[in-house]
Amino acid sequence: MFQSFESHASPDQGPPRLAALRAQLAVMGLDGFLVPRADVHQGEYVAARDERLQWLTGFTGSAGFCVVLPDVAGVFIDGRYRTQVKAQVDLGAYTPVPWPEVKAGAWIRENLSAGRVGFDPWLHTAEEVDKLHALLEGSNVTLSPCDKNPVDDVWVDQPAPALGKAFVHPDALAGETHAAKRAALAEGLRSAGQRAAVLTLPDSICWLLNIRGADVPKNPVLQAFAILLDDGRVQLFAEAAKFDAAVLAHLGPEVAILPPEGLTAALQGLVGPVRVDKTSAPLAVSDILTAAGVTVVWGDDPCRLPKARKNPAEIAATREAHLRDGAAMAEFLAWLDAQAPQGNLTEIAVVQALEGFRRATNALHDISFDTICGAGPNGAIIHYRVTEETNRPVKPGELLLVDSGGQYPDGTTDITRTIAIGDPGEEARAAYTRVLQGMIAISRVRFPKGLAGRDIDALARYPLWLAGQDYDHGTGHGVGAFLSVHEGPQRISRLSEVPLEPGMILSNEPGYYREGAFGIRLENLIVVEPAPPLGDNRVQLAFETLTFVPFDRRLIVTAALAPGERDWLDAYHAQVLEKLGKRVSGATLDWLSAACAPL
Repeated sequence: MFQSFESHASPDQGPPRLAALRAQLAVMGLDGFLVPRADVHQGEYVAARDERLQWLTGFTGSAGFCVVLPDVAGVFIDGRYRTQVKAQVDLGAYTPVPWPEVKAGAWIRENLSAGRVGFDPWLHTAEEVDKLHALLEGSNVTLSPCDKNPVDDVWVDQPAPALGKAFVHPDALAGETHAAKRAALAEGLRSAGQRAAVLTLPDSICWLLNIRGADVPKNPVLQAFAILLDDGRVQLFAEAAKFDAAVLAHLGPEVAILPPEGLTAALQGLVGPVRVDKTSAPLAVSDILTAAGVTVVWGDDPCRLPKARKNPAEIAATREAHLRDGAAMAEFLAWLDAQAPQGNLTEIAVVQALEGFRRATNALHDISFDTICGAGPNGAIIHYRVTEETNRPVKPGELLLVDSGGQYPDGTTDITRTIAIGDPGEEARAAYTRVLQGMIAISRVRFPKGLAGRDIDALARYPLWLAGQDYDHGTGHGVGAFLSVHEGPQRISRLSEVPLEPGMILSNEPGYYREGAFGIRLENLIVVEPAPPLGDNRVQLAFETLTFVPFDRRLIVTAALAPGERDWLDAYHAQVLEKLGKRVSGATLDWLSAACAPL
């Protein structure tokens, strides 16, 4: 299986590891240290070697950080992890801190009157450090960059660096050659008067060069740094062992493979101005350039927007991946409906079965993240990962939340369905219907070109707000094309200021969670497209739905739906049946026909 069920959280190991780190900080003359989730590439997903936050604290979430001070260690977590963190860290050693409501700088000032707080400049962006400096201004606390990371000094069994093999992503699926991509971005650099751009995000580099890798679990990316020159050539800094003859032939003579340790000298030898992304590049990159007298220009990673705006070939391939995945999901849901009433299922059994149906497509490269399968109260843990220790029976009278996805060579999928196991009660049905209404609102919306995700996020929350309810995560994240399942810069969130553009793929996933009782989340993937002419022909955008899997009719309070909502749902289910009917087994077709019947 791609997914394992051993526990990565070690609350009992937290106190001795924290003590060892504090002892090392004393040797270094530091009064504190920042331990982020990030690696040197600032990606959300990291290799085993870079799981410093998890190793130190036991917290396994995909976002957060720890601030270690002499008398307190704060684990900063956002709304997705407020329940999870309490079960994963030793609360006698670590203090959960609600973030971003509480800023790290303000918390440090409150808990440290004076001293030096260290940080690894390879693990923090220039923007992060600037904000922290600003919050500490006027205090007696100073930030000190460290040449060596003290966590690595005390982590005696730290895994070796990842050495996954790179492989070619075909031009037919990419929709454009890497030579054409490099030429277009180089022209952009020349037009801006810039001689080079430093690329630090693995998915950007993989997109640019039409390659994929195996350095990070569940995400087909190659860990590397790159320098894009204004003539279109690329210097790629990665271990030579990652590249076979086929990949080298694909890259060609204009992409030079250089050892990772050569990056510093290469940066020092550049002629500026050099573009660096202040929001994603590690601070060390700009520090090296500046110390060498190379002019740094802050600017967006030149790959991020072109990568986010999927071309027609990428969208067509992604549609096919979603239909394949939708058929696997239909087989799974039909199986679940047959098996769950017998009362013999557990969360792990459900995860294993779902992966089996995806594997049966004979096209699955990997799952796109560890499947979230939460029965009853475990569904309220937003990013719950089942382990042998937490594995719970799937009981009648409860909800089952299943959030999963697949990595296929032609696309990345991410889908959530919440399923009734027996009768979960009127309260659960009412909440489910509100979540569904929010999802339908995003699916149906037309909006003026130029609006960002923050401008439409409230549409998904409005039905919940009317009931005094909400959810503590964004409504949608960007998704890559056989790349990272969480992709920036596009998202549907109160914080997102990036205008939505045609070709951007996002999730549409409102939810509702009641700690200790149940969790509800519904998720489809959608792609931004031009809206058909209407009214006075203002330029507007809309969403095409990519995911086709039925919703659980048993949980829908039909009388609560407005006519337009009901029409959308009936039309959606008709499409599900039409698109998946020829792709599923006979028994599943019978199930699907009933699941997709008009309300």
